[in-house]
Amino acid sequence: MRIALGVEYDGRAFAGWQKQPHGNTVQDVLEQALAEISGVAVKVTAAGRTDAGVHALQQVVHFDCEVARPLTAWVRGVNSRLPHAVSVVWAKQVDETFHARFSAFSRSYSYFLLTHAVRPALCAGRVGWYHHALDIDAMRAAACHLIGHHDFSSFRAAECQAKSPVKTLQCLDIDAHQGLLRFDLTADAFLHHMVRNIVGALVYVGKGALSVEGMGELVAACDRTAAPPTFMPDGLYLTGVGYPEAFAIAARAEPCRLTLWR
Repeated sequence: MRIALGVEYDGRAFAGWQKQPHGNTVQDVLEQALAEISGVAVKVTAAGRTDAGVHALQQVVHFDCEVARPLTAWVRGVNSRLPHAVSVVWAKQVDETFHARFSAFSRSYSYFLLTHAVRPALCAGRVGWYHHALDIDAMRAAACHLIGHHDFSSFRAAECQAKSPVKTLQCLDIDAHQGLLRFDLTADAFLHHMVRNIVGALVYVGKGALSVEGMGELVAACDRTAAPPTFMPDGLYLTGVGYPEAFAIAARAEPCRLTLWR
């Protein structure tokens, strides 16, 4: 049978999602916990990879297992074997045609950025930080240049393995509340470091180092070397994955999982 899981994790403790020889990844600890509950080796496939320091509120994975367990075992049982920085939020038996990565038609990320003269302590590693106030109106205007079907080479990491830099960015909203900015992005898929590079460019707009029109020129340039540096991973969260309705999987994490950052 095939089981899908919604997984939440704090990326600070791990060297990213993908399995590594040293074992310090989310995939490593999740597969180990699943094996302890099932009694057999389990391999999981995720909707997408996240880098070291990047968090998830709804990473979606699937695995195949012939050992029958109640869905509660795949949630509470597995959580009892996981470190506190990782939690299975839900489990669902799915059709064998479901694939966590290839069945997905969209991914959603949120980036939280604190704008304050003093660096954070209690939320260090969980939000990005910039030491001055930013021009939100200019950032929103610049974001309009990014919406749509574009070659995002200017926002693509050199080590990106995607076959094409052309993606469709469906949503880029910026919300501001008492110095905490929230960037919400949804696309058919994202390139390596694409969200962090977009946030970095928007911060440049907000501080006056890049014009609104310059953002459009940056998109047209298709040149990563022309763009601002990659922004820190701390405030980046994978918040949802979109699937066809037939699979009955919510496209985003439950709102209560994000309440702390609203």
